[in-house]
Amino acid sequence: METLKITLKRSFIGRPEKHKRVLKSLGLKKINQSVIHNDTRSVRGMIQKVSHMIEITPFKKSKSKK
Repeated sequence: METLKITLKRSFIGRPEKHKRVLKSLGLKKINQSVIHNDTRSVRGMIQKVSHMIEITPFKKSKSKK
């Protein structure tokens, strides 16, 4: 499954309560904070709601050797 790196780029001060709840559910609290989520339909829906406030980049997990 593909993963996404989501970074908060704009403050949520003065935004509607729905936007604040979506950002909280994504795990974003501070500007320039990044989180990694699997690319699912529910995550894509949340991203669409606050797309003007975040930056999305594909994230590839590095394979560690043991």
